[in-house]
Order: sequence, then structure tokens, then C-alpha cells
Amino acid sequence: MTEGFSLAGKNAIVTGGTRGIGQAIAQGFLDAGATVTLCSRKQENVDSALAELSKYSERLQGVAAHVGKQADIEKLIAAAEDRFGSVNLLVNNAGTNPYYGPIIDSEDAAWDKTMEVNLRGPYIVSKLVARKMKTADGGSIINIASIAGQSAAMNQGIYSVTKAGLIMLTKVMARELGRSGIRVNCICPGVIKTRLSEALWADPEMEKRAANAKALGRIGTTDELVGAAVYFASDASSFTTGSILRIDGGMIL
Repeated sequence: MTEGFSLAGKNAIVTGGTRGIGQAIAQGFLDAGATVTLCSRKQENVDSALAELSKYSERLQGVAAHVGKQADIEKLIAAAEDRFGSVNLLVNNAGTNPYYGPIIDSEDAAWDKTMEVNLRGPYIVSKLVARKMKTADGGSIINIASIAGQSAAMNQGIYSVTKAGLIMLTKVMARELGRSGIRVNCICPGVIKTRLSEALWADPEMEKRAANAKALGRIGTTDELVGAAVYFASDASSFTTGSILRIDGGMIL
């Protein structure tokens, strides 16, 4: 049974893979046997992640790339292909949340930035990678959205809109690409202890409130998302596409 979860022979790109959820998934893929190209906007973040994951250096590389810029994405894909061959796994994890507050008080720049990274980026990366997957042997695309895309999050309205869009992008691309052997699925985390969500748990009182809002009574950790990502990436999920998996500790309940 465990052979179905092997990623040996798989070649992955993980955006936003230098910390938090992205780095945890990259390491999980490496542990499962995949080759991985991870990216971040800043070279210093790439270098730091590669140092932390140095024991996988033969099957890992990093590229400084902004997912909102097509030229950077093309560079990222070319680097993955040049070193490891055809890309058959993609994790759209890069995300941002620069504004915390009501939409009516927001600046247009916050809307544009959040859309650029959280929705336009996955749209462009998925499109370019899927075109190559269609001419190869198919593949798997995994989008990291959020439960904020399923329920309007207070003071995170712009973020919620982008993640709702990413969930729909998952469904649309799953329907369009299924006959080409490309599966597209989505993971919706709840509050996970990452730098991006720090505003929701850094203060002890806020962390207590966030934990109490969940059936499991605690905030999640990045490693608790890895199993789902490996499932969607592997042949164990060969009949699964367009799926939206919520991993939120029972928060929506």
C-alpha cells in the first residue's frame, strides 16, 4: 500500500517553498523520493532553505523568482527542467496577506498586491506548467488556499477573495485538464503556525482564542499538511481531481 504514496521519479516545483507550509511540503516530497525546485522572491530566503535542507542537495535546488512575474516563472520552470527533467508536480503555495482590516478601509495597492501573488501567480504558473504536462505524461497540481476562501474571514476580506478565487481556479482547471491526465486539487488550511499567520497567534490571548475556535482545541503545525500534499502528488490519489481538502482542526465546524 505504501508504494502508492512514493514520489520516486516525480519532479516538483514548490512556490513559496523556503519557509512555513511550502518548505514543509518540499521536505515531505523529498522524503517521499521526489526531486524539488523551490522558489522565493528573495535569494537570501532561497539560500537559507537550501542550507536547512542540505542533506537533500542532490535532489533539490532553489531559484529566486516572483510568481507574479511571467519572466521569473519561465526562468523557474526552465531551471527545474534543465536539472531534473519534465515537471510533473506543482505546488502553488506562495502567498501574501499585506492588509488586515475591512475592505472599505483598504488601499487599492493592497488589493492589487494580494491578487498578484495569491491568484494571478498560481494562474500563470499553472498555465505554463500544465501546457508542458499535456505534452508529457500528465501530472498533479496542488493549490494551497485557505478556509478563508470558504468562509468570509473578519478583517481578511481581500485575502478571502483571493483564496476563494484559487479554489475556483482549482475546479475549473481540474475540469479542463482531466482528459490530459492532469489532476488539480486544493488544500485549505486553517490557522497554522507560520510567519504569514503570525498576526493571528503571536499574542498569547489571540492564540488562545484561535485555539478555542477549533474542535481540536489548538492551532495546527506545518508538518500536519504534508501528508495531504503527498497524497495529492502521488499515485494514491490517481482518481482524485477537483477536490478541496480542509485541514483546519475543525474550525469551520
